[in-house]
Amino acid sequence: MTASADDLPLAAEFPAATREEWRRLVEGVLKGAAFDAKLVAKTYDGLAIEPLYGRKVDARPIAGRSGTAWWIMQRVDHPDAAVANAEALHDLENGATALAFVFAGGIGAYGYGLAADEGTLTRAFAGIHLDAGIALDLDAGACHPGKELAALVRRSGIAAAATNIRFGYDPIGTAAASGASPLPWGDLAGAFSTTIGDLAAQGFRGPFACADGRPIHNAGGSEAQELAYALAVAVQYLRALDAHAIALDAARAMIYFRLAADADQFLTMAKFRALRTLWARVEDASGLAPAPSFVAAETAWRMMTRRDPYVNMLRATIAVVGAGLGGADAITVLPFTLALGLPDRFARRIARNTQLVLLEESNLAKVADPAAGAGGIEDLTDKLCRAAWAAFQEIEAAGGAWAALQQGLIQSKVAAVRGAREAAVGRRKDELTGTSDFPDLAEAPVAVLEVAPVAPPPLATAPVFEPLPRIRLAEPFEALRDASDQTLAQSGTRPKVFLANLGMPTDFTARSTFAKNFFEAGGIEAVGNDGFESHDALVAAFRASGARLACLCSSDAVYAREAIATAQALRDAGAVLLLAGRPGTLEAALTQAGVRSFVFAGCDALAALRTTHGLIAS
Repeated sequence: MTASADDLPLAAEFPAATREEWRRLVEGVLKGAAFDAKLVAKTYDGLAIEPLYGRKVDARPIAGRSGTAWWIMQRVDHPDAAVANAEALHDLENGATALAFVFAGGIGAYGYGLAADEGTLTRAFAGIHLDAGIALDLDAGACHPGKELAALVRRSGIAAAATNIRFGYDPIGTAAASGASPLPWGDLAGAFSTTIGDLAAQGFRGPFACADGRPIHNAGGSEAQELAYALAVAVQYLRALDAHAIALDAARAMIYFRLAADADQFLTMAKFRALRTLWARVEDASGLAPAPSFVAAETAWRMMTRRDPYVNMLRATIAVVGAGLGGADAITVLPFTLALGLPDRFARRIARNTQLVLLEESNLAKVADPAAGAGGIEDLTDKLCRAAWAAFQEIEAAGGAWAALQQGLIQSKVAAVRGAREAAVGRRKDELTGTSDFPDLAEAPVAVLEVAPVAPPPLATAPVFEPLPRIRLAEPFEALRDASDQTLAQSGTRPKVFLANLGMPTDFTARSTFAKNFFEAGGIEAVGNDGFESHDALVAAFRASGARLACLCSSDAVYAREAIATAQALRDAGAVLLLAGRPGTLEAALTQAGVRSFVFAGCDALAALRTTHGLIAS
């Protein structure tokens, strides 16, 4: 007789484990170190993430996408309308279920985009059957082509109600990203509401207005800041529509959300779940029975890198998992080469297939809110809701999203988080694989289309408030690599540092490996070796390397015995000296022996690398 699964309970012969017993074991490992300092992480909102959570037994799934596949959105941003059309048709034939048309000046126009005119739309939409179940999403700036698209639908003879178009009107987001607006909000709200009301009257189902959190995320903001801003924008749009005789129940259905999804999977999941909870609270406060809203996702621009861009595939995959499990209704993947130029078909295919594999092979969409009950995600969702709601109330107290932007409230708070984030990247606390960590100076270039970037349409007015900047976190390291490439092109060789390895391989390998990764993240080629039998052999190897810099690498014990004498010998040979590791009590003696800088885990890597480039050039 075969035993059933119920007859073989796992670990039944062991006593039940308790959190108290686990804490006692942990305390023994920590040996007096503070538990919170070692094992409790903090987000950029200051939210604590514990190392261990239990199941939340009373949790209920958050209403959203219920076990159905999300829309696979593919960007259409080639500035040539005919080429854009060919790419869109190719994407639809190969698995995309929706298209995100990106126009120059849109929030997501990362250097490229279509012109927002009738002729361009006619060519770009040729052969796309708008009544065939294809979803469209417009990402446009101040020159929004919504009216032109509606006219195109009418001319095609298709009933407006048969289309699935998210028009993406977001005048506040456009102004936040550019700092400019053609009208003050009082006038803009009227034009915004009138346009949306007219589209609804024509029979379009919408939604029409997008509360887009990407301006905050692109500027380096935190998760709670992105949620609070998107919520405040949605509320301001809800009020505008209500003030122009659109019933609240109809008005809330005209609004949808778009958030960025990045490579922090659990934070991304919690953020998307939190948004639905927060909006449900707004609906309840408005006297409406909460109903699932449409939430779109786009993989984050700020996490993209130009160096080792294949790692962007991994980042995007994690982001899609986070957004998909968090309940996003539609996801757009930025092609992995977008930071380098306009992506070719291979990069577009990878963006498309990333989602297809996760949907069709991994079946990620089969369960509604799979994070429900997971202690860590539930706790993080709850904390994000509380932090975002507090930030939302602060924006509301300032007069709403537009007024808070005018007062610089949103910009100043985002700037503080951006500074902390950039400092963490500079210290390599927040690692960028392939850029700040594990760089490859010999990486092969990737192909992009030879299409010049498209400038956004000129601003219709002078800026009305400080724009939110758009950053990529890798840019400072990339600038150092660019300088190295320029030196290579001009002289035939990169800046170099000679690794002066002391002692046995067991002594120097750890710090030698660290130093190689450290310097090459800044484009400085590390000349390695297997160690030396004598100071004379080391000095001879340094002279033969062609390097101007030399970095001592070994253990603290070997440094105590040999570092000062070796430094003096290398200094006499003309080396500019550095040392891998903290100097400790030897700092004064090493400095006197000629060591100019010390590099170690947790130091300001960007500052050290910039200083090192200066030492090479001096």
